[in-house]
Amino acid sequence: MQIEFKATKRDAQGTGASRRLRRAGQLPGIVYGGAGDALPVQMDHNELYHLLRKEAFHSSVLTIDVDGNKQTVVLRDTQWHPFKQQVLHIDFQRIDANEKMHLKVPLHFVNGDASPAVKLGGCMIAHPINEIDIQCLPANLPEFIEVDLSALQAGETIHMSQLKLPAGVEIVHHGEGDPVVANATVAKGGAAEAEEGEAAA
Repeated sequence: MQIEFKATKRDAQGTGASRRLRRAGQLPGIVYGGAGDALPVQMDHNELYHLLRKEAFHSSVLTIDVDGNKQTVVLRDTQWHPFKQQVLHIDFQRIDANEKMHLKVPLHFVNGDASPAVKLGGCMIAHPINEIDIQCLPANLPEFIEVDLSALQAGETIHMSQLKLPAGVEIVHHGEGDPVVANATVAKGGAAEAEEGEAAA
């Protein structure tokens, strides 16, 4: 997905200047990394607020147009007001098409209702992990990683090492072991219902 948005260079800096920008409906931010210097910017708050509500905005290569100068970036951080629906500050990092990047991408779990664990075993499927840290070139960045649950049996688990990754994508795992991304456990009363269904058949 191609996502592009506009920004302008931000000259006035500091807490007071940022507060005035927010009152005017603007969102202060910064673009950093790569060969260029850190660049303070300001954007339309409402535009960025609605973009942030899209899952793809958090795991896509973005294009920011700063006063006509387009730069390729990824979202790195946002600061939110503690109780208002207001973004206080946003950070973007420049990327190089020839250098691998690290980014968290969401997991999309599909076909759970069609799995033997649910249809025959009366199980509930839990998702202990909903996003993973990956490494790849910008051109290979997926918006999400799909986890197919169609073959999941009662009592089985799917581990991170079992995920099918797109070409050129590697998982960056911090820590030991092989984390579970999905598991099927028998829900209360599920086993009895499943047995009754089999007996009736």
